[in-house]
Amino acid sequence: MKKYMTKDSIKSYLLILIGITMVACGVHFFHSPFHLAVGGAYGIGIVFSEFTGLQPGDIMLIVNGVLFVLAFLLIGASFGIKTILASLGTSGIVKVLEFIAPNPQSLSGDIMLDLICGVILSAIGIGIVFNQGASTGGTDILGKIVNKFTGIDIGKAVLYCDFLITLGATLAYGPKTGLYSLFGVVINGLIIDYVIDGMNIAKEVTIVADDPTPIVHFIHNELIKTCTLYDAHGAYSGKPKQVIVTILDRRSYVQLKDFLKSSDQKIFTWIKNSSEVHGEGFRPIE
Repeated sequence: MKKYMTKDSIKSYLLILIGITMVACGVHFFHSPFHLAVGGAYGIGIVFSEFTGLQPGDIMLIVNGVLFVLAFLLIGASFGIKTILASLGTSGIVKVLEFIAPNPQSLSGDIMLDLICGVILSAIGIGIVFNQGASTGGTDILGKIVNKFTGIDIGKAVLYCDFLITLGATLAYGPKTGLYSLFGVVINGLIIDYVIDGMNIAKEVTIVADDPTPIVHFIHNELIKTCTLYDAHGAYSGKPKQVIVTILDRRSYVQLKDFLKSSDQKIFTWIKNSSEVHGEGFRPIE
């Protein structure tokens, strides 16, 4: 019988739960008091709550439901169960927060401070969710639909949709709120990219050495990692060299660097940051 819930999958769903809780808290406690529509389904909820009298969480739930149906009919089931759960889960947590703390007041009394705090909290949450191969729905789904029929890049399509939401905030609440919302959309995207890259960062270490044996032994037996060897020779000296290439997490990289410092042989090395590493010992190829 196939084992569906592994330790890794449970960890992934727990991280998604943490991420969507951060998103829900960010938009409810920081964006909602000043009607800051910083994109996404909740941004749509904030805009239309002014015209319908419904709570943003109700509209968010309706929007995500409609978008999932449209996406399924128009582009097929290209989104996974994680995205469906994350999207509906975010809407559900927002509804719980609206029940526990309806009509929240600003925690700081300052629109810019609330905007920044809300964006940081929700963007980190979205980054965590994205890192688990899911999304919180909303304009991500709308971006896929737009991409299907216009050919516009999904990232740009999502950004255009978010800009339209900020335009709606301008019409509903005035230019000041609209401009703050627009600023929030830009900062939100930058922080999400930073969080995703930061969580996945690894070190690609290249080492040129006369005798690779002790280095390879340390990588294999102390770090419990693997590496690749290449034969080379020095262009000036003409002497044979060995080039070692390995990918390490930050902790293992520090250990390797300390080991290289203690080495007696002459070593030449360079390090590059890698934000997308898939395979054994890292993220699975999906």
